[in-house]
Amino acid sequence: MTEKDLIDACKRKNRQAQRLLYDRFSPVMMGVCRRYIKDPMEAEDVLVEGFFKVLTKIGMYNGDGSFEGWIRRIIINEALMHLRKNNQFKYAEEINPNLDYTEEPTVLDEIAAEEILNLLDEMPPGYRAVFNLYVVEGYKHREIADELGISINTSKSQLILAKQRMEELVKKRLGRHEI
Repeated sequence: MTEKDLIDACKRKNRQAQRLLYDRFSPVMMGVCRRYIKDPMEAEDVLVEGFFKVLTKIGMYNGDGSFEGWIRRIIINEALMHLRKNNQFKYAEEINPNLDYTEEPTVLDEIAAEEILNLLDEMPPGYRAVFNLYVVEGYKHREIADELGISINTSKSQLILAKQRMEELVKKRLGRHEI
């Protein structure tokens, strides 16, 4: 069954097609959920809620752009709503905007994506969300600020602090203090 056939069948509320769509895309989307949500059970809840929205709003998909990208956007929004609902951003820190922070290549540039995902589990939710949205999903700080209900400066600060925390975690795992 082609992707277009699958989408059309889901629009007609065909249960087999809906199950096939879930089976086809849920493994990748669970990975997306886990990047944002530390607890695997909560991530699975977010995944199910996200797919419920995908299946109930599939009529809104008009074929423009990637279907997987459309699903990913819904799943990310669901994960962010879950974080907001649980007040995961109430402790967001904003650093001094006058701080001269220059970004230099770090050990993060050389570690595997899987290791980054493992390290994300050790980060506070605010750092984790901003890091994912900016580094992995390619959002701009204005978009992140709008999505999370924070200021642009807080988004930038959270990214800086997330990168610093990530580097600390990597150094700790490698057992080194200077890399």
